[in-house]
Amino acid sequence: MGSTDAATSMPYWHVNVPESEREADCPGFLRDLSAKDQGIISTPDDQYHTLTWAEVRDIVATNRLDRFQRVPSDLRRYLAYNWQLRRDHGSIMNFVLNQRLRWAMPITPKGAPFELPEDDIKTLWNDWPYGLDKRIVHIVVWTKFDLEEDPQTTDLTDAARREINHYVDKVFGSRLPAENYIWFKNWSSLKSVHAVEHFHVMLFDPDPAFIDEITHGDVPLCRKV
Repeated sequence: MGSTDAATSMPYWHVNVPESEREADCPGFLRDLSAKDQGIISTPDDQYHTLTWAEVRDIVATNRLDRFQRVPSDLRRYLAYNWQLRRDHGSIMNFVLNQRLRWAMPITPKGAPFELPEDDIKTLWNDWPYGLDKRIVHIVVWTKFDLEEDPQTTDLTDAARREINHYVDKVFGSRLPAENYIWFKNWSSLKSVHAVEHFHVMLFDPDPAFIDEITHGDVPLCRKV
Protein backbone atom coordinates (compact mmCIF):
# COMPACT_ATOMS: atom_id res chain seq x y z
CA MET A 1 0.00 0.00 0.00
CA GLY A 2 1.41 3.40 -1.01
CA SER A 3 1.84 6.40 1.25
CA THR A 4 -1.19 8.12 -0.30
CA ASP A 5 -3.45 5.17 0.53
CA ALA A 6 -2.03 4.98 4.04
CA ALA A 7 -2.62 8.67 4.63
CA THR A 8 -6.22 8.58 3.45
CA SER A 9 -7.01 5.58 5.65
CA MET A 10 -6.08 7.32 8.90
CA PRO A 11 -7.35 10.42 10.71
CA TYR A 12 -5.76 13.59 9.29
CA TRP A 13 -4.11 14.41 12.62
CA HIS A 14 -2.14 11.13 12.45
CA VAL A 15 -0.39 11.95 9.16
CA ASN A 16 3.36 12.68 9.48
CA VAL A 17 3.27 11.59 13.14
CA PRO A 18 5.20 8.50 14.37
CA GLU A 19 2.77 5.74 15.30
CA SER A 20 3.92 5.79 18.94
CA GLU A 21 3.00 9.48 19.23
CA ARG A 22 -0.46 9.39 17.63
CA GLU A 23 -3.41 10.48 19.76
CA ALA A 24 -6.81 8.83 19.54
CA ASP A 25 -8.59 12.20 19.72
CA CYS A 26 -7.78 15.18 17.54
CA PRO A 27 -5.52 17.67 19.40
CA GLY A 28 -7.18 20.99 20.15
CA PHE A 29 -4.84 22.95 17.91
CA LEU A 30 -5.91 20.86 14.90
CA ARG A 31 -9.64 21.19 15.39
CA ASP A 32 -11.84 23.50 13.32
CA LEU A 33 -9.22 23.91 10.61
CA SER A 34 -10.03 25.48 7.27
CA ALA A 35 -10.45 23.04 4.40
CA LYS A 36 -7.10 24.26 3.02
CA ASP A 37 -5.19 23.65 6.27
CA GLN A 38 -6.81 20.27 6.87
CA GLY A 39 -5.84 19.25 3.35
CA ILE A 40 -2.23 20.27 3.99
CA ILE A 41 -2.06 18.56 7.39
CA SER A 42 -3.40 15.32 5.85
CA THR A 43 -0.67 15.30 3.15
CA PRO A 44 2.49 13.24 3.73
CA ASP A 45 5.60 15.40 3.77
CA ASP A 46 7.19 13.38 1.00
CA GLN A 47 4.34 14.40 -1.32
CA TYR A 48 4.77 18.12 -0.70
CA HIS A 49 6.06 20.17 -3.64
CA THR A 50 8.84 22.57 -2.60
CA LEU A 51 8.46 25.92 -4.35
CA THR A 52 11.25 27.03 -6.66
CA TRP A 53 12.42 30.63 -6.98
CA ALA A 54 10.73 30.90 -10.38
CA GLU A 55 7.44 29.74 -8.80
CA VAL A 56 7.81 32.21 -5.92
CA ARG A 57 8.28 35.09 -8.35
CA ASP A 58 5.24 33.97 -10.36
CA ILE A 59 3.06 33.70 -7.22
CA VAL A 60 3.93 37.26 -6.21
CA ALA A 61 3.65 38.66 -9.74
CA THR A 62 0.17 37.16 -10.18
CA ASN A 63 -0.92 38.01 -6.59
CA ARG A 64 -1.78 34.37 -5.89
CA LEU A 65 -0.44 34.56 -2.36
CA ASP A 66 -2.82 31.82 -1.23
CA ARG A 67 -0.55 29.40 -3.10
CA PHE A 68 2.13 29.83 -0.45
CA GLN A 69 1.94 26.85 1.89
CA ARG A 70 4.05 25.34 4.63
CA VAL A 71 5.41 21.82 4.57
CA PRO A 72 2.66 19.73 6.27
CA SER A 73 4.69 18.86 9.37
CA ASP A 74 5.87 22.50 9.63
CA LEU A 75 2.26 23.69 9.45
CA ARG A 76 1.45 21.30 12.29
CA ARG A 77 4.28 22.76 14.41
CA TYR A 78 3.16 26.30 13.49
CA LEU A 79 -0.44 25.65 14.55
CA ALA A 80 0.66 23.97 17.78
CA TYR A 81 2.99 26.83 18.65
CA ASN A 82 0.37 29.50 17.94
CA TRP A 83 -2.13 27.58 20.07
CA GLN A 84 0.32 27.71 22.96
CA LEU A 85 1.07 31.40 22.34
CA ARG A 86 -2.59 32.31 22.64
CA ARG A 87 -2.80 30.43 25.95
CA ASP A 88 0.39 31.96 27.37
CA HIS A 89 0.25 35.49 25.97
CA GLY A 90 -3.42 36.10 25.21
CA SER A 91 -2.82 36.58 21.49
CA ILE A 92 -0.20 36.18 18.81
CA MET A 93 -0.08 39.96 18.52
CA ASN A 94 0.91 40.32 22.18
CA PHE A 95 3.73 37.86 21.73
CA VAL A 96 5.03 39.50 18.56
CA LEU A 97 4.93 42.96 20.12
CA ASN A 98 6.49 42.00 23.44
CA GLN A 99 8.90 39.22 22.53
CA ARG A 100 9.82 39.65 18.88
CA LEU A 101 9.56 43.37 18.19
CA ARG A 102 9.82 44.63 21.77
CA TRP A 103 7.62 47.59 20.86
CA ALA A 104 5.27 49.12 23.40
CA MET A 105 1.71 50.16 22.70
CA PRO A 106 0.65 52.55 21.36
CA ILE A 107 2.96 52.15 18.41
CA THR A 108 3.99 55.64 17.33
CA PRO A 109 6.55 56.36 14.60
CA LYS A 110 9.22 58.95 15.29
CA GLY A 111 9.62 59.98 11.67
CA ALA A 112 8.03 59.88 8.23
CA PRO A 113 7.68 56.49 6.51
CA PHE A 114 11.00 54.88 5.61
CA GLU A 115 13.00 57.82 6.92
CA LEU A 116 15.21 58.04 9.99
CA PRO A 117 15.06 57.13 12.83
CA GLU A 118 15.72 53.54 11.94
CA ASP A 119 13.91 52.18 15.01
CA ASP A 120 10.63 52.82 13.17
CA ILE A 121 11.51 49.69 11.16
CA LYS A 122 12.58 46.23 12.30
CA THR A 123 13.60 43.43 9.96
CA LEU A 124 13.29 39.87 11.26
CA TRP A 125 13.18 36.36 9.89
CA ASN A 126 9.76 34.94 9.10
CA ASP A 127 9.40 32.64 12.11
CA TRP A 128 7.51 29.94 10.21
CA PRO A 129 8.45 30.17 6.52
CA TYR A 130 6.72 28.43 3.66
CA GLY A 131 7.97 25.29 1.98
CA LEU A 132 10.60 26.86 -0.24
CA ASP A 133 13.85 25.98 -1.93
CA LYS A 134 16.45 26.00 0.86
CA ARG A 135 18.31 28.82 -0.89
CA ILE A 136 15.34 31.18 -0.45
CA VAL A 137 15.36 33.41 2.65
CA HIS A 138 12.02 34.78 3.85
CA ILE A 139 12.12 37.85 6.07
CA VAL A 140 9.51 40.31 7.35
CA VAL A 141 9.90 44.08 7.53
CA TRP A 142 7.83 45.48 10.41
CA THR A 143 7.00 49.19 10.50
CA LYS A 144 5.67 51.54 13.17
CA PHE A 145 4.09 53.67 10.45
CA ASP A 146 1.07 52.81 8.31
CA LEU A 147 1.39 51.47 4.79
CA GLU A 148 -1.43 53.36 3.13
CA GLU A 149 -4.18 51.32 1.50
CA ASP A 150 -6.92 52.29 -0.93
CA PRO A 151 -10.17 51.90 1.08
CA GLN A 152 -12.00 50.78 -2.06
CA THR A 153 -9.64 47.90 -2.90
CA THR A 154 -7.76 47.34 0.43
CA ASP A 155 -4.66 47.16 -1.75
CA LEU A 156 -1.67 49.45 -1.25
CA THR A 157 -1.92 52.86 -2.82
CA ASP A 158 0.43 53.63 -5.67
CA ALA A 159 2.33 56.03 -3.41
CA ALA A 160 2.82 53.39 -0.71
CA ARG A 161 3.94 50.86 -3.30
CA ARG A 162 6.51 53.31 -4.66
CA GLU A 163 7.81 53.97 -1.14
CA ILE A 164 8.23 50.26 -0.45
CA ASN A 165 9.84 49.68 -3.84
CA HIS A 166 12.34 52.45 -3.16
CA TYR A 167 13.17 51.09 0.29
CA VAL A 168 13.52 47.49 -0.87
CA ASP A 169 15.70 48.48 -3.82
CA LYS A 170 17.90 50.61 -1.57
CA VAL A 171 18.36 47.98 1.15
CA PHE A 172 18.36 44.74 -0.82
CA GLY A 173 19.28 45.95 -4.29
CA SER A 174 22.62 47.13 -2.96
CA ARG A 175 23.59 43.52 -2.23
CA LEU A 176 21.59 41.41 -4.69
CA PRO A 177 20.66 41.58 -8.38
CA ALA A 178 17.08 42.70 -8.99
CA GLU A 179 16.00 39.23 -10.08
CA ASN A 180 17.05 37.77 -6.71
CA TYR A 181 14.67 39.63 -4.41
CA ILE A 182 10.96 40.31 -4.36
CA TRP A 183 8.47 41.72 -1.86
CA PHE A 184 4.75 41.44 -1.17
CA LYS A 185 2.18 42.50 1.40
CA ASN A 186 -0.20 39.78 2.53
CA TRP A 187 -3.92 39.96 1.97
CA SER A 188 -5.77 40.75 5.18
CA SER A 189 -7.30 37.25 5.17
CA LEU A 190 -3.82 35.69 5.18
CA LYS A 191 -2.30 37.77 7.98
CA SER A 192 -1.57 36.20 11.35
CA VAL A 193 -0.80 39.61 12.91
CA HIS A 194 -3.16 42.41 11.92
CA ALA A 195 -2.34 45.22 14.34
CA VAL A 196 1.26 45.84 13.26
CA GLU A 197 2.13 46.86 9.73
CA HIS A 198 4.53 44.60 7.87
CA PHE A 199 5.48 43.34 4.47
CA HIS A 200 7.45 40.32 3.29
CA VAL A 201 10.71 40.10 1.37
CA MET A 202 12.05 36.93 -0.22
CA LEU A 203 15.67 36.66 -1.30
CA PHE A 204 17.32 34.04 -3.47
CA ASP A 205 20.67 32.76 -2.26
CA PRO A 206 21.77 35.86 -0.30
CA ASP A 207 25.02 36.07 1.65
CA PRO A 208 24.22 34.79 5.19
CA ALA A 209 26.32 37.62 6.61
CA PHE A 210 24.01 40.13 4.92
CA ILE A 211 20.95 38.48 6.52
CA ASP A 212 22.64 38.57 9.93
CA GLU A 213 23.42 42.24 9.36
CA ILE A 214 19.92 43.38 8.42
CA THR A 215 18.19 41.22 11.07
CA HIS A 216 20.78 42.00 13.75
CA GLY A 217 21.48 38.31 14.22
CA ASP A 218 17.84 37.28 14.52
CA VAL A 219 16.99 33.56 14.59
CA PRO A 220 13.53 32.35 13.48
CA LEU A 221 11.40 30.59 16.08
CA CYS A 222 11.15 27.47 13.92
CA ARG A 223 14.84 26.85 14.70
CA LYS A 224 14.36 27.33 18.43
CA VAL A 225 11.31 25.23 19.27
